[in-house]
Amino acid sequence: MRDRLHGYTKRTLGAGGSINEAVALPPGESCAGWVAVHAVDFFNDVSTIWAVMARDPFLSSFGPGEGFPSGVEYRWSEESNGHQRTISVSAPKYIEKVLQWIATQINDENKFPDDEDEDEALRVFQTPQFAALCGQIFRRIFRVYGIIYSSFFGTLEALGMAPHLNTCFKHFMFFCTEFGLLPEREVEPLEVLVKPIRKQYHMAKSGSTR
Repeated sequence: MRDRLHGYTKRTLGAGGSINEAVALPPGESCAGWVAVHAVDFFNDVSTIWAVMARDPFLSSFGPGEGFPSGVEYRWSEESNGHQRTISVSAPKYIEKVLQWIATQINDENKFPDDEDEDEALRVFQTPQFAALCGQIFRRIFRVYGIIYSSFFGTLEALGMAPHLNTCFKHFMFFCTEFGLLPEREVEPLEVLVKPIRKQYHMAKSGSTR
C-alpha cells in the first residue's frame, strides 16, 4: 500500500501535476491509509532538512525557552518515575525530541503496522487511537517547521536549502489544509507564514487565476 500510494504522489508531481492534485485522495483509496503514508513521508522530509542543521555549533547557544516563534514556547512532556512532567527546553532540543518521538511511533509495528498485510494495516489506521496519534504527529511536524522558519531560515538559505524547505512546507501545508489536520490555535502564531500558502491552495482548488 505504501509503495502504491507513494508512487501515486511521485507520478502526479513528476507528470507536471499540481500539489493540489498530489495531495487529493486517490480514487478508491482509504483516507486513513493516505494520511498514514504521508505522516511518514512528511517526517522524512523534515528530518532530512533538520539533519543539515543538527551539527551546527550555533544550536548550543539556545537556552531553555529560546528559539521558538515569536510569542510561543513549545514545552516537552515526558514521563518520569511514573509521573508526567512538562519541561522547558530550547527550540533545537525540542526538535530533537519531536523527531525522536515520531521515529519511535512509526517504527512501532503496533502503531504503524507493516502494510504487507493491507487489511490489518487499514484496520489499525482506521481506529480513533490512530487518528489521534496522526493528529499529534502532524501538529508536531508543523511546530518543527515553525521553529526552522523562525530561527534557522537564514542558515538554510545560506546553504542553498531554502527552495527545498519551501517546497516541502508548501506540500505539507496543502495536505494539512486538504484534510483539516491542524487546529487553528496551532496555526495562529505562524499565520503570516501560513496565510499565503493557504491562499494558493484555495485559489488552485477553485481554479481561480486571480
